[in-house]
Amino acid sequence: MLQASPRVALFVTCLVDLHRPTVGFAAIRLLEEAGCQVEVPRAQTCCGQPAYNSGDRATARDLARGILDAFGGYDYIVVPSGSCGGMLRHHIPTLFDDDPNLRARAEALADRTHELVSFLTDILGLERVAAKFSGSVTYHDSCSGLRELGVKAQPRRLLAAAGAEIREMADPEVCCGFGGTFCVKYPEISTRMVSDKADDIAATGAETLLAGDLGCLLNMAGRLKRQGSAIKARHIAEVLAGMTGAVPPIGEAG
Repeated sequence: MLQASPRVALFVTCLVDLHRPTVGFAAIRLLEEAGCQVEVPRAQTCCGQPAYNSGDRATARDLARGILDAFGGYDYIVVPSGSCGGMLRHHIPTLFDDDPNLRARAEALADRTHELVSFLTDILGLERVAAKFSGSVTYHDSCSGLRELGVKAQPRRLLAAAGAEIREMADPEVCCGFGGTFCVKYPEISTRMVSDKADDIAATGAETLLAGDLGCLLNMAGRLKRQGSAIKARHIAEVLAGMTGAVPPIGEAG
């Protein structure tokens, strides 16, 4: 049974820390409004996914050991990113196949790790947030959040309860082309993918593009801006926390 005031550690993520701190503050607001005690471990680092995806398991393993130390003792680890959440839940344990003790610690951490919106709905049982949002939105299902963590209906339920008009893309589950290091290794393919995605977004007629992964949002917002689109891009946490007035949309100067 879920305790009355769970002790939650926020895994901020590199992109949020460096490019969009408001997402972290929004996540904290949502968690505290839901009754959680929230802490942000200062010793946290990158989740190790770029190194892992590039085959540098030694670096990924070193980073993972630091994560095990920094996030020990919390009831839950919550991540405002399906990509980093997927790394913690599914891939970090495999880095310690040769060490039963570290493998057990990594599996215990994985079991306590959840993507932000999934945690609010699936673990805390939240059906609505305090904030209201009027306007039309379309939601992009990021690859890791959807396929590794099962995040699909949860953000749409909270958005609808907040008053948003949801206009679905024809293919909301299709990759935006970011893929971490994929866009660096295969820029031509990535550009074609995000261009197709931008066309799908525009066809909805929605005013705002939302997603749960900042990497995807930076990629899509950049393409939309280069195409001259007026569609705004935001992390879903900013909308659900009622913080859309705190910073301009992603990709726009403040």
